[in-house]
Amino acid sequence: MRTERQPIRKLDKLDRKILKVLQEDGRIAMKDLAERVGLTVTPCIERVKRMERDQVITGYYARVDPAQLGAALLVFVEITLGNKSGNMFDQFRREVQKIPEVLECHLVSGEFDYLIKARIGEMADYRKLLGDILLQLPGAVQSKSYVVMEEIKEILTISVGD
Repeated sequence: MRTERQPIRKLDKLDRKILKVLQEDGRIAMKDLAERVGLTVTPCIERVKRMERDQVITGYYARVDPAQLGAALLVFVEITLGNKSGNMFDQFRREVQKIPEVLECHLVSGEFDYLIKARIGEMADYRKLLGDILLQLPGAVQSKSYVVMEEIKEILTISVGD
């Protein structure tokens, strides 16, 4: 996530190839990455470092199986705020950042204000998350939840074009 807005630099074909490979395998050795994209090692490293510095690449992560960590249940929760004035959105943002079960939180337009994606262990944890945590967030007055029965597609890669 960008902390401050910087001008977006135009990515060329080689940058896009690098991004595609790194999204598939963030642990690839620079030598192997350079070979895959048709560069020598030094220019490849320079491009990766530039994209990290420019916050095109914002991090590298291990993808884990949620069930192995006791968080197999995926839920989406719509949250509506009762008060939308002053610094209510800032207060909500600060507090939701502190909840470890929340994977994503998005301020959206439409009938509700926030869409939250959370991972928990079981339905008993869902009740606690909703009643004791999410509905206690600043300004939260209403929720609507969706418990995922089957995960059809979840990818973390972003299309980089050709």
